[in-house]
Amino acid sequence: MTATIESAMVMAAGIGKRMRPLTATRPKPLVRVAGKPLIDHSLDRIEAAGIGHVVVNVHYLADALEAHLAKQKRSFTLAVSDERGELLETGGGMVKALPLLKGDPILIVNSDNIWTDGPQDSIRNLARHWDGDRMDALLLVIRQASATGHGGKGDFHMDPSGKLSRRKPGRVAPFVYTGIQLISPRLLVGAPDGPFSTNLLWDRAIAAGRLYGLSHMGQWFDVGTPASIAPTEAALSEV
Repeated sequence: MTATIESAMVMAAGIGKRMRPLTATRPKPLVRVAGKPLIDHSLDRIEAAGIGHVVVNVHYLADALEAHLAKQKRSFTLAVSDERGELLETGGGMVKALPLLKGDPILIVNSDNIWTDGPQDSIRNLARHWDGDRMDALLLVIRQASATGHGGKGDFHMDPSGKLSRRKPGRVAPFVYTGIQLISPRLLVGAPDGPFSTNLLWDRAIAAGRLYGLSHMGQWFDVGTPASIAPTEAALSEV
């Protein structure tokens, strides 16, 4: 049974330190890749999936990002979660935005990655695999060997049922988180106040056996540094 995703959140409030010097004068989501700002790639995918409401959080150079969003002509309604007063990190950002979001599950997308779909629309595929009875979060993950532009040793192991566990210290894990996930508002119950990482929520879900993954069948690009832009553009030109 396919879940209905009523709303999505695009995480766009970060400082963008790894993308310097390009972020000296613009927020990272407005850095152009393959002909358009990074955030527009995410908004295009959300729109294609038919989601009706989107929230974007803002902090660094927020006026520029808000001005860009105000020009959008989209099929969805758009709201801003304002973090000008305090950057809340990924977990705190979701907590602050929750009153602006609706439905269960909710799509959460980082604004600094680009993906192409495999045989199916990736967001719709997440919705098809969502099981709220078993899951507090369903993460789109990709095999480390296919994670273009991403360093590191991987993030998760995944068992045959899709249940996720953390990479052990000193070891390598086969799956990388793509920055795309479905969450239930349940995931945020009892969350701390102020800034904190989503990792805290994931660890709690892992302990309860309620963090799951779905393997991405298309391409995925981690566009986190200036050096990652040209290879991403070259690969996208071949799609």
